[in-house]
Amino acid sequence: MENLKMASSAIKDWAADDRPREKMLSKGADSLSNSELLAILINTGQRDRSALSIAQDLLQSGNNNLQELGKFSIHDLQKIKGIGEAKAIAIAAALELGRRRQSGTIISKTLVRSSNEIATYLQAVLKDHPYEVFAVVYLNRGNKIKSFEIISRGGLTGTVADPRLILKKALEENATSIVLTHNHPSGNLAPSRADHDITQKIKQAASYFDIQVLDHIIVSEEGYFSFADEGIM
Repeated sequence: MENLKMASSAIKDWAADDRPREKMLSKGADSLSNSELLAILINTGQRDRSALSIAQDLLQSGNNNLQELGKFSIHDLQKIKGIGEAKAIAIAAALELGRRRQSGTIISKTLVRSSNEIATYLQAVLKDHPYEVFAVVYLNRGNKIKSFEIISRGGLTGTVADPRLILKKALEENATSIVLTHNHPSGNLAPSRADHDITQKIKQAASYFDIQVLDHIIVSEEGYFSFADEGIM
């Protein structure tokens, strides 16, 4: 009984910054709140504020939503009082790991059988970008994903996709088919005239190398748009 009392007293004496770590050790990671997990990443607080208090402010700035927090840049994270460059980098790295884990399921599949399967993966890796990103998924003859490559990063309204870069990578990967993809940060999934034009341009160029363009998928938080599903490939 005395030992139990002493242990209880010792936990109370832990610094505020150490309590989430103690809780994780004794009860497991799934017992911690989002703010407590963030506090572990933040590690240390300030003279008048604990790491947990800083974490709560950070979470609140993202509307208490980890999906919103995932959109924060390192610069955005540093706007929170108590978060410097090193802490911001640690948090951004953790969020990126979470994003990669979420998107890892499809990449490990033997075959890609539908636009829905690959769109789920693409939505996970592209939806948090605040600017437009154009990327390509390279597949072998058995429709197994060989690699995923971001070709270009643009502004809020568009990006440029160079067919030469896309096909050079396809030849290096010995890919027999590709899926084009880009995100729409606005959330609007409707393809633009430029989206139609670049799809046909790349499709025609790829045909000279016997490389098939299977689809062009536009993703946003709202969902996805598949050129193939809509019969406009």
